[in-house]
Amino acid sequence: MDENDRSITGFTMLAHGIFHTYELSIPIFIVIWLDVFEVSAFVLGVVVSIGYGLIGIGAIPSGLLSDTYGSRQLIVASVIGMGGGFFLLALAPTVFVLMIAIVVWGVAASVYHPAGLSLISRGAKNRGTVFAYHGVGGNIGTAFGPLLTALMLLFFDWRIVVVALTVPAIAVVAFGSMIEFDETAATAADGGTDGADSEDDSPMTLESIIDDSRLLFTTGFLLTFAAIMTYGVYYRGLLTFLPDMIGGLPQFGTYEILGQEAEPAQYVYTGILMIGILGQYAGGRITDRVRTECAFFSTMFALGVLAFVFIPSVGWGLAPFLLVCAALGFCLYATAPIYQVVIAEYAAADVHGLSYGYAYLGMFGFGAAGAALAGSLLTYANETVLLVTLGGLALLGAGIVLSLFTLYGANGN
Repeated sequence: MDENDRSITGFTMLAHGIFHTYELSIPIFIVIWLDVFEVSAFVLGVVVSIGYGLIGIGAIPSGLLSDTYGSRQLIVASVIGMGGGFFLLALAPTVFVLMIAIVVWGVAASVYHPAGLSLISRGAKNRGTVFAYHGVGGNIGTAFGPLLTALMLLFFDWRIVVVALTVPAIAVVAFGSMIEFDETAATAADGGTDGADSEDDSPMTLESIIDDSRLLFTTGFLLTFAAIMTYGVYYRGLLTFLPDMIGGLPQFGTYEILGQEAEPAQYVYTGILMIGILGQYAGGRITDRVRTECAFFSTMFALGVLAFVFIPSVGWGLAPFLLVCAALGFCLYATAPIYQVVIAEYAAADVHGLSYGYAYLGMFGFGAAGAALAGSLLTYANETVLLVTLGGLALLGAGIVLSLFTLYGANGN
């Protein structure tokens, strides 16, 4: 990587880490909120779905803004908003106010992925490698954010922990405001135009948005979008109540440490997320070596199989169960950088922001339904029904990716 790639890598890794620190700490707090606010998993699932869903809904305007004005300012504003929105969680006296705080966080969080990913796709020359490091940054936040949360909850009230988690956002904002990089280095090297030229020649209008959207959805991007939607529902449906599901297993009851109650399920959950760091890195690097459609199909198929065996593996013994958990974490996060590269391959450079906006509408917008789905099935059915449902969705997604390769991949992207 050259200096520009390294600067983009460092900036996006930090911002991505902040996003996932907040996103994946919420399931840790859900276990507490179920008791504090005296609500069912169904109600809390709907509340969380609203906030997570806004991440997807806001992704479209974020993508358009990044295509027109560039990504740096949007990413800095997103981190400020996420920190502020998460801080509001500490002030929530009721589940309604909690929902408002999550909505504020969701609106700010919606800005990050389209802006960050379009920055990499247009600015980084070694795109696959930078996507890989970007994924690692996200998973460091994904794993160590919840781990830090679980450790702090041993000694502090959950509201104090929420406030403490907003502090790293300040450092990211300071770093992002000072670092220098060229946002269009990769597209310029490929003979594309920079952001300023795009703005002068093709101003953003409703007509241009409709035309660009129509162009996107008449290509292989339509099937890519459909596959991402199934992945998003699987991802959110699995992770939202995963600590609570693991905590309900007989092997993972509450125990006492240093006079405080500890939940081993929280540490299994964070372990799954930490394995995801390896998955993110491997997923990004493999796209530089094999067809991305094949990699996408493989991880989606594996996720389907792992969902089916998750509950049965409990009866196989502790070691097999933890192995299934590790494989689940690896495949769950290996999928993300793979589909991010697929998007870049099926969308023109000047609409990468819009394409990532649509992708994260599918991933976080439609995908947010996974939290409500999980809450409903856990309330009115059981964990086995939930996991079989999620496994079926993953296999459906694998079938869509296979169709993508059959219709478009054989002749090139």
